Amino acid sequence: MHSTVKAAKTKRSLGARAADVFLSDYFVLYMSLAYVAVLAPFLPVLLAPANLSNVLSNMWPLLVVAVGQTFVLAIAGIDLSQGAVVGLTSVVGAMLIATMADPVVLANAPVWGLVLTESGGPFGQMEWGFLLGIAVMVAVAAAIGAANGASVAVFGMPPFMVTLVGLISVGALAIYLTQSENIRHLPDAYVMLGKGDIASVHLGPKDTPQIPRRQIHSFVTYPMLIAIAVALLAHLLLAKTVFGKWVLAIGVNRKAAELSGVPVRRVVVLVFVISAVCAALAAVLYSARLEAGRPTLGEGNFLLDVIGAVVIGGTSLFGGKAKIVWTVFGVLFFVLLSNTLNLMNLSSFQIDMVKGGVILAAALLDVLRTRLMRERMR
Repeated sequence: MHSTVKAAKTKRSLGARAADVFLSDYFVLYMSLAYVAVLAPFLPVLLAPANLSNVLSNMWPLLVVAVGQTFVLAIAGIDLSQGAVVGLTSVVGAMLIATMADPVVLANAPVWGLVLTESGGPFGQMEWGFLLGIAVMVAVAAAIGAANGASVAVFGMPPFMVTLVGLISVGALAIYLTQSENIRHLPDAYVMLGKGDIASVHLGPKDTPQIPRRQIHSFVTYPMLIAIAVALLAHLLLAKTVFGKWVLAIGVNRKAAELSGVPVRRVVVLVFVISAVCAALAAVLYSARLEAGRPTLGEGNFLLDVIGAVVIGGTSLFGGKAKIVWTVFGVLFFVLLSNTLNLMNLSSFQIDMVKGGVILAAALLDVLRTRLMRERMR
């Protein structure tokens, strides 16, 4: 009898511990570590310095965009225009700060002769001109975000429809401005924001005077510092300020939040502005890394990656439940997932199917976690 009671207590204890891990803020991080531990023996290159450096370089721009999407999902909305904002702002910034331009490539673009010439953009020859270009990129994004937010908050339009129109129209504008061409010859100082490193590991032979570039692996980079700074500021804003409490309150029950005195319209507009500004900052990292402004930069599966990473992290699609630390872990897991699927030499179609399944599983886990949390509160 005593042994039976003891076994039952042990079973309950193990179940409670498992539930604690499942409900923990670090659940996705634990899952990421377990995922790496399981696959590492079968994919030895997974833990190679070159691959880890590649994983990190892919993580930081995605994290910046995902932080913005987190705020929108927190109010039970969605921003489908982020990819288009990335493409447009990368083009706007590039045409302002380019040091030169090829007329053969861009002569048919509407901006040729007005903003962009053979000698580059208006800020291209300025020492700190790239900072002015970034400021304009952020301003353009903020205007798009404000328009999206006003359409949702003031006119009561569905976020899905508003941002879908933004995805189409803003994306088309980016392509029109350059006639689908890339704008190259960006300043070195700007390129450093996307490719510059602060600390790296050199794995070349010691007796060679110069280590080949392929054997230098960056781990502390400017994109890393920028992304971490954005995530920290977003964390403080969402978790430590009245504005963050308002955001979550709107996601839980918009009508109740309005009756409680929350300035719902203003908060919704600001949330969409934050989302668009984050997209512009990510455009800086992407275009600097690629050394070109590309109108199609945010096309393809970009939105799948952004929304998938945020949902995997634990932010609820129904609103009212979001943390930036969840988004960080979700982005890490999603980048690891993409990396390992590529290492397995799967086709793009197979990769997309797996990603879709993982996002669906994440949504199911969100439902299960919510139910378990409610049962614990009873």
